[in-house]
Amino acid sequence: MELSCAMAGSAAAPPGPGPPAATGLMDSDDYESLPSGVALGTHMVAGAVAGIMEHTIMYPVDSVKTRMQSLQPDPKAQYRSVYEALKKMVLTEGFWRPLRGINVTMLGAGPAHALYFACYEKMKKSLSDIFQPGGNSHLANGIAGSAATLLHDAVMNPAEVVKQRLQMFNSPYTSVLGCVRTVQRTEGFGAFYRSYTTQLTMNVPFQAIHFITYELMQEHLNPHRHYHPQSHIVAGAVAGAVAAAATTPLDVCKTLLNTQENTALSSLKIKGHLSGMANAFSTVYQLGGVPGFFRGVQARVIYQMPSTAIAWSVYEFFKYFLTKQALEKKTS
Repeated sequence: MELSCAMAGSAAAPPGPGPPAATGLMDSDDYESLPSGVALGTHMVAGAVAGIMEHTIMYPVDSVKTRMQSLQPDPKAQYRSVYEALKKMVLTEGFWRPLRGINVTMLGAGPAHALYFACYEKMKKSLSDIFQPGGNSHLANGIAGSAATLLHDAVMNPAEVVKQRLQMFNSPYTSVLGCVRTVQRTEGFGAFYRSYTTQLTMNVPFQAIHFITYELMQEHLNPHRHYHPQSHIVAGAVAGAVAAAATTPLDVCKTLLNTQENTALSSLKIKGHLSGMANAFSTVYQLGGVPGFFRGVQARVIYQMPSTAIAWSVYEFFKYFLTKQALEKKTS
């Protein structure tokens, strides 16, 4: 989702009127309450597809975001806007340069989002029954999303490390396997999880803000919780933008830990590898002051708005489609 993020289905809501089954639609209660035998698989498949599409479609902007968060960028890699960065990357480094590392992202996004949705949907239902039986509990949504992030990031963090190292300007790595082997040999397996705690520190509040904002928007735009593509797109975009802007400082620290930006660390005479969120915060502040924590905020918001809109709309579509298929088989 960087969760990257990833998104989950809308929370349980009171059933609303719906067209008869012959039209291919279902009422909102059927849409939200999947048959017990297929619910888990439905959410996992829908989530995996949504996650892969979200990350691949917006990947070029993600590459720009990584570079714009560089604390001491090469003079040839200083950009004033996302458009300028993409244009410069294509003209000077080749047409496919903004896509380097996309394969490892796709490899990680599928299983990470599948586990995420399965955990989220299970916890959301259980907690909602406790906090607000028969209703929509924002507290349940926030807690379930935050807990599911633990699983998601455990799978996605190594992919993030490799991806961001490949995205950096003048990266010494030319392939995913080459990067993995070099990092493993020179820094050890722990390098793939050096930013894990920072990633969680960023993604837990990100997901909490994101889910709560999405659900609030849905309450106003789609109170009956029908399958309504426009409301999923708008609510997802707004939720992604708010959460992205609020957590940018943590994303800057995560990028520093993932990339181990040599030029920046050398300027502070830091030897070895930077580790730990506290060290990352201190380093960012020393190099860029308070504004340093918001490097790349424009690219991050521009990335997250369509990214989360894509994730929600794709997830809700597949949830709707797979649920409809399951209900038709159940009644036939």
